[in-house]
Amino acid sequence: MTKQIAGLVLILAISCCPAMAKKGKWKVLFDGKSTDAWRGFKQDSFPDKAWKVDGSTFRTIVGGESRDLITREKYRDFELQLEWKVAPGGNSGIIYLVSEDFDQTWNTGPEMQVLDDAKHNDGKDPKTSAGSLYGLIAPVNKRLHRAGEWNKVRVIVHNGHVEHWLNGKRVLEYELGSDQLRQLIAEAKFKDFPRFAQNREGFIALQHHGEEAWYRKIRIRSL
Repeated sequence: MTKQIAGLVLILAISCCPAMAKKGKWKVLFDGKSTDAWRGFKQDSFPDKAWKVDGSTFRTIVGGESRDLITREKYRDFELQLEWKVAPGGNSGIIYLVSEDFDQTWNTGPEMQVLDDAKHNDGKDPKTSAGSLYGLIAPVNKRLHRAGEWNKVRVIVHNGHVEHWLNGKRVLEYELGSDQLRQLIAEAKFKDFPRFAQNREGFIALQHHGEEAWYRKIRIRSL
């Protein structure tokens, strides 16, 4: 293939696939030290009674204030990567496309469940197990590490298409606004929240569910 033809192929590929041209550089949201990219849900400051920086991780403070962490910036089309672990019986969540118009982050944002499947009751139901779109879609071909061990996550949102990845495997995908998703929502508790899964842009949240959970190596890029 000549250089001229190769260049033309590349130009055509980029023009046909805008995501290739627009994919951004990785932005570190948490480097193990700075909390600058984060604040408490419906707060201006970092919620230091609910979360702390502990050994290069974000860790929930058990028995403290139960408040979710959210990014200071909103995100639309993105790839999020991070690692999480929980204590035995632990529960948390990665919630995205979040608005602050309602009382809780999950009133608007879909959630990738973070859980110790073996010792938490939610692990008995695939639709509320680790990696799931909480309460709606169960993960498949899942490889989950035990409580106290790190799990690697990717969440991809692009033009309404969403993917959950857990430890190198895509465990589910769905389309925002699709008839399938609307039907699932109509049959779940989220039917009472009119803005649930309606946003195409929003904050990313880490849920404080009361149990001990850790997050690290958090980064994001635009798509």
